[in-house]
Amino acid sequence: MNRRTILKVAGLGALQMLLGVGCNAAEPTSGGATTKPSDEGADMNKTVKVKVYNKAGELVGPIEMPKVVKTDAQWKAQLTAKQYEIARAKGTEPAFCGNLLDNHEKGVYTCICCGLPLFSSEGKFNSGTGWPSFFQPVADGNVIEHEDSSYGMVRTEVLCARCDCHLGHVFDDGPRPTGLRFCVNSESIGFTASGKLASLADSAAEGVAATNPSR
Repeated sequence: MNRRTILKVAGLGALQMLLGVGCNAAEPTSGGATTKPSDEGADMNKTVKVKVYNKAGELVGPIEMPKVVKTDAQWKAQLTAKQYEIARAKGTEPAFCGNLLDNHEKGVYTCICCGLPLFSSEGKFNSGTGWPSFFQPVADGNVIEHEDSSYGMVRTEVLCARCDCHLGHVFDDGPRPTGLRFCVNSESIGFTASGKLASLADSAAEGVAATNPSR
C-alpha cells in the first residue's frame, strides 16, 4: 500500500498516530513554498476585497484594501517559531495536537498573521481528522485557493486572502450544505469569542454598517 492509498483510507491524522508522530513534531515543509511566491514589490501594490468587522461587531463589506506584505524577517519577529513554520513556511502541525481543535465556543477564527476573519464557529464541525475543520469560510473572498502538488499528491491549499498565510487544505468530503472540509492548522489561526467581535474592528470598516447578512 503506497502513501497516497494510506492517506485516502486512513487519513493523514491516523497515519501520524500509527507512526508515533508526537505533538512537538511538525510535518516538514515541502522543501519550498507550496505555491509560487509572488514578487514582493508587486504584491505591495495589490489590493483585495474582503469582509471585515466594524466597531459594532458586524461583518461588513467586501471592502477593498491593500494586501499585507512583510519580509520573512518581519514575520519571524511577529510570530512564534511554530506559527512561522506553519503559517509562512507551509508546514503542518501534528494531528490531534492543535489548541483550537476542541474549541467549542461561539466566535470567529482569524488569521494569525494579519487578523482577517476567516471562519466562524457556525461553520466548524468535528471531522475526526485531528485538525480544526470548517465547511465554509466566514466570507467567500476571505480565503483563497491554490493548487498544491507537494509530496506526490495534488491537493488544494487554502490561504488568507489578505496576507497569503498558509491555513491548510480543502477537501470535497465535508458535510452539507457545501460538501467541503477546510482542514486548518490551529497555529495559523486565532479565536475571538462572539461577545468580543468589536475588538476585531478594522479601520477600513470605519463608518460602514452591515447591510447584507449573506456571505
